[in-house]
Amino acid sequence: MSLIDMISRLFTPLASVIDELHTSDEERDAVRIALVNAQNQALALTLDLEREKLAARASLIAAEIGGQSWLQRNWRPITMLSFLILVILDAFGLLVFRLSDEAWLLLQIGLGGYVVGRSAEKMLPAIRPAVYKEHSARGVHGVHHG
Repeated sequence: MSLIDMISRLFTPLASVIDELHTSDEERDAVRIALVNAQNQALALTLDLEREKLAARASLIAAEIGGQSWLQRNWRPITMLSFLILVILDAFGLLVFRLSDEAWLLLQIGLGGYVVGRSAEKMLPAIRPAVYKEHSARGVHGVHHG
């Protein structure tokens, strides 16, 4: 469950409680408005965190792509080729032991990360100017306190 979904689920019961308050309609409406404002602020903060997390991932991938070491630049394809070989060997029964459920889970996580990483690599040239612009607007360290 995503953080955004969790925040939305947190505010849903509060809205129900407001409906049951024994006050005037105007007071209930004022409380509803305050609740919606609080929910919007929480969601905005969550979106900021997600954006910063994606920017950090993009920076990491940029560092890998620009790395001096051959291994640093190519560990993802090597890992995925290794997984592919294991899957083929397992499919034909050529492994001494079948791949365990944990190995398949690791493969799913690795494949998901690889696909996301490759997608980010493709998008990085378009994202990089915006990320640098955002970092320079926030200051040297890119940390936002506010």
